[in-house]
Amino acid sequence: MSISRIYTGGCQCGAVRYRVEGTLGDPHLCHCRMCQKAAGNYFLPLANAPRDRFSMTRGEAGWFQSSEIVRRGFCRDCGTPLFYDALAADHINVTLGSLDDPDDVRPIAQAGVESRLVWFVQLAKLPESESDEGEFGEARHIVVRASNRQHPDYDTDHWPPEDIP
Repeated sequence: MSISRIYTGGCQCGAVRYRVEGTLGDPHLCHCRMCQKAAGNYFLPLANAPRDRFSMTRGEAGWFQSSEIVRRGFCRDCGTPLFYDALAADHINVTLGSLDDPDDVRPIAQAGVESRLVWFVQLAKLPESESDEGEFGEARHIVVRASNRQHPDYDTDHWPPEDIP
Protein backbone atom coordinates (compact mmCIF):
# COMPACT_ATOMS: atom_id res chain seq x y z
CA MET A 1 0.00 0.00 0.00
CA SER A 2 1.46 3.37 -0.99
CA ILE A 3 1.00 6.48 1.07
CA SER A 4 -0.18 9.45 -0.94
CA ARG A 5 1.24 12.85 -0.09
CA ILE A 6 -1.31 15.52 0.84
CA TYR A 7 -0.66 19.22 0.31
CA THR A 8 -2.91 21.90 1.75
CA GLY A 9 -2.87 25.61 1.20
CA GLY A 10 -4.88 28.75 0.93
CA CYS A 11 -4.99 32.49 0.99
CA GLN A 12 -3.71 34.86 3.63
CA CYS A 13 -7.09 35.57 5.24
CA GLY A 14 -8.34 31.94 5.23
CA ALA A 15 -11.44 32.52 3.09
CA VAL A 16 -10.13 30.15 0.38
CA ARG A 17 -8.48 26.79 1.12
CA TYR A 18 -7.50 23.88 -1.12
CA ARG A 19 -6.06 20.37 -0.98
CA VAL A 20 -3.94 18.32 -3.38
CA GLU A 21 -3.45 14.57 -3.01
CA GLY A 22 -0.34 13.14 -4.63
CA THR A 23 2.63 14.73 -6.30
CA LEU A 24 2.94 18.34 -7.33
CA GLY A 25 4.64 18.25 -10.73
CA ASP A 26 6.96 20.65 -12.52
CA PRO A 27 7.66 23.01 -9.60
CA HIS A 28 9.14 26.11 -11.22
CA LEU A 29 9.57 29.85 -11.06
CA CYS A 30 7.86 31.69 -13.90
CA HIS A 31 9.41 35.05 -14.78
CA CYS A 32 7.03 35.92 -17.67
CA ARG A 33 5.57 39.41 -17.53
CA MET A 34 2.02 38.11 -17.03
CA CYS A 35 3.09 36.11 -13.96
CA GLN A 36 5.04 39.10 -12.64
CA LYS A 37 1.91 41.24 -12.85
CA ALA A 38 -0.38 38.51 -11.46
CA ALA A 39 1.90 37.98 -8.45
CA GLY A 40 2.83 41.63 -7.98
CA ASN A 41 6.36 40.27 -7.75
CA TYR A 42 9.46 39.49 -9.80
CA PHE A 43 8.36 35.89 -10.49
CA LEU A 44 5.59 33.43 -9.63
CA PRO A 45 6.44 30.02 -8.11
CA LEU A 46 4.05 27.34 -9.45
CA ALA A 47 3.53 23.57 -9.48
CA ASN A 48 1.05 21.32 -11.30
CA ALA A 49 -1.74 19.60 -9.38
CA PRO A 50 -3.72 16.96 -11.31
CA ARG A 51 -7.33 18.16 -11.55
CA ASP A 52 -8.69 14.85 -10.28
CA ARG A 53 -6.49 15.14 -7.15
CA PHE A 54 -7.28 18.84 -6.46
CA SER A 55 -10.20 20.07 -4.38
CA MET A 56 -11.39 23.26 -2.76
CA THR A 57 -11.95 22.80 0.97
CA ARG A 58 -13.20 26.29 1.86
CA GLY A 59 -14.66 29.16 -0.10
CA GLU A 60 -14.39 29.88 -3.78
CA ALA A 61 -11.63 31.56 -5.72
CA GLY A 62 -12.20 34.65 -7.80
CA TRP A 63 -11.00 34.33 -11.39
CA PHE A 64 -9.36 36.69 -13.85
CA GLN A 65 -9.21 35.54 -17.47
CA SER A 66 -5.67 36.75 -18.27
CA SER A 67 -5.74 35.36 -21.82
CA GLU A 68 -7.96 33.26 -24.04
CA ILE A 69 -6.44 30.05 -22.67
CA VAL A 70 -5.53 30.94 -19.07
CA ARG A 71 -7.38 32.16 -16.02
CA ARG A 72 -5.82 33.06 -12.69
CA GLY A 73 -7.44 32.34 -9.34
CA PHE A 74 -7.19 34.53 -6.28
CA CYS A 75 -8.95 35.28 -3.00
CA ARG A 76 -11.60 37.96 -3.46
CA ASP A 77 -11.22 39.02 0.17
CA CYS A 78 -7.45 39.43 0.62
CA GLY A 79 -6.16 39.26 -2.97
CA THR A 80 -3.75 36.35 -2.52
CA PRO A 81 -2.76 34.82 -5.90
CA LEU A 82 -3.58 31.09 -5.68
CA PHE A 83 -3.94 29.39 -9.07
CA TYR A 84 -2.80 29.47 -12.68
CA ASP A 85 -5.33 27.53 -14.72
CA ALA A 86 -4.49 26.66 -18.34
CA LEU A 87 -8.02 25.64 -19.24
CA ALA A 88 -7.12 22.83 -21.67
CA ALA A 89 -4.58 21.19 -19.34
CA ASP A 90 -5.26 18.14 -17.18
CA HIS A 91 -3.83 19.99 -14.19
CA ILE A 92 -4.14 23.29 -12.37
CA ASN A 93 -1.09 25.14 -11.07
CA VAL A 94 -1.01 26.17 -7.43
CA THR A 95 1.21 29.01 -6.21
CA LEU A 96 3.94 27.52 -4.06
CA GLY A 97 3.81 30.41 -1.60
CA SER A 98 0.17 29.59 -0.83
CA LEU A 99 1.07 26.08 0.40
CA ASP A 100 0.87 25.62 4.16
CA ASP A 101 4.48 24.46 4.04
CA PRO A 102 6.05 26.16 1.01
CA ASP A 103 9.42 24.60 1.86
CA ASP A 104 7.93 21.18 0.94
CA VAL A 105 8.21 21.84 -2.80
CA ARG A 106 11.47 23.15 -4.21
CA PRO A 107 11.46 24.64 -7.72
CA ILE A 108 13.51 22.61 -10.20
CA ALA A 109 13.32 24.96 -13.20
CA GLN A 110 12.68 28.52 -14.34
CA ALA A 111 10.36 29.55 -17.17
CA GLY A 112 9.72 32.81 -18.99
CA VAL A 113 13.34 33.80 -18.49
CA GLU A 114 13.14 36.30 -21.36
CA SER A 115 11.37 38.57 -18.83
CA ARG A 116 13.56 37.76 -15.84
CA LEU A 117 14.88 40.99 -14.37
CA VAL A 118 18.53 41.47 -15.28
CA TRP A 119 19.62 42.12 -11.69
CA PHE A 120 17.81 39.05 -10.32
CA VAL A 121 21.06 37.04 -10.22
CA GLN A 122 22.40 39.54 -7.65
CA LEU A 123 19.71 38.86 -4.99
CA ALA A 124 21.86 36.44 -2.99
CA LYS A 125 24.49 39.17 -2.58
CA LEU A 126 22.12 41.75 -1.04
CA PRO A 127 22.39 42.47 2.72
CA GLU A 128 19.97 40.44 4.84
CA SER A 129 18.05 41.06 8.06
CA GLU A 130 15.42 39.25 10.11
CA SER A 131 11.89 40.63 10.62
CA ASP A 132 12.51 42.02 14.11
CA GLU A 133 15.88 43.68 13.40
CA GLY A 134 16.37 47.43 13.04
CA GLU A 135 15.37 50.51 15.00
CA PHE A 136 11.65 49.70 15.27
CA GLY A 137 11.82 46.07 14.18
CA GLU A 138 11.24 44.26 17.46
CA ALA A 139 8.43 46.57 18.63
CA ARG A 140 6.78 46.41 15.20
CA HIS A 141 7.10 42.62 15.14
CA ILE A 142 5.38 42.38 18.58
CA VAL A 143 2.46 44.54 17.41
CA VAL A 144 2.07 42.54 14.19
CA ARG A 145 2.18 39.23 16.07
CA ALA A 146 -0.43 40.42 18.61
CA SER A 147 -2.84 41.68 15.92
CA ASN A 148 -2.15 39.07 13.23
CA ARG A 149 -5.24 38.16 11.19
CA GLN A 150 -3.40 35.81 8.87
CA HIS A 151 -4.80 32.30 8.64
CA PRO A 152 -2.49 29.71 10.23
CA ASP A 153 -0.59 27.24 8.04
CA TYR A 154 -3.01 24.35 8.61
CA ASP A 155 -6.68 23.59 8.04
CA THR A 156 -9.15 24.97 10.59
CA ASP A 157 -12.81 24.14 11.16
CA HIS A 158 -13.74 27.80 10.79
CA TRP A 159 -12.02 31.14 10.31
CA PRO A 160 -11.68 33.70 11.63
CA PRO A 161 -11.88 32.77 15.29
CA GLU A 162 -14.68 34.45 17.21
CA ASP A 163 -12.24 36.70 19.09
CA ILE A 164 -10.94 38.36 15.89
CA PRO A 165 -13.33 40.95 14.45
